[in-house]
Amino acid sequence: MEGVVARLAICMAVLGALGASVSSASAITIEEAYASVSLSPPTTRLVIVCHDFGCAQRTPVGLTPGDLATLSSLLAPGRASAEAERRAIAAAGAWFDRRVGPAAGTTHRIARANGLGSENKIGQMDCIDTSRNSTSLLLILEQLHLLKHHKVEGPEARGFLLDGLGPHATAVLTDIHSGKQWAVDSWTHKYGEKPDVIPLDVWKKG
Repeated sequence: MEGVVARLAICMAVLGALGASVSSASAITIEEAYASVSLSPPTTRLVIVCHDFGCAQRTPVGLTPGDLATLSSLLAPGRASAEAERRAIAAAGAWFDRRVGPAAGTTHRIARANGLGSENKIGQMDCIDTSRNSTSLLLILEQLHLLKHHKVEGPEARGFLLDGLGPHATAVLTDIHSGKQWAVDSWTHKYGEKPDVIPLDVWKKG
């Protein structure tokens, strides 16, 4: 029980760092997102994968030229439109999860892991883990100049219990043409599945 309480305290503390107002346009910067969990931002050569709740465990995963070529191939269909790019990002998210899973020991992770059930906590991811990992992937795509229709924002949060929703965080993109923001949320899916890519305003409603 003490472990569960500790994990919830970590989650609440980190979500608190995302900003007290869930209606704000950008609750936290990318730099603040990584600093809040003492994490190094990714490069096109190395990404640190968060897991085991609240980024308690971090596994460095090196990216090869072949990995970067795969990402380029996956994002190529996205050049056609912003909608196509979001579909390509979802496909890249599923590939990224499968790519880092064996190294991080997260191949058995479940959807919506929260530390309150009976599932094994080792190798699982809460929303702090998935929001940081998804943001890392998006930053890598941006560094590779593969995003033509979107820019990467800092993670957003919803549900500070005052609105009846449980605390939750997601990676965020902004459509550079329309200004519309989109949530990229892999916490709602198990290992290897495509993340949700949905309008942020819809995501905030739970």
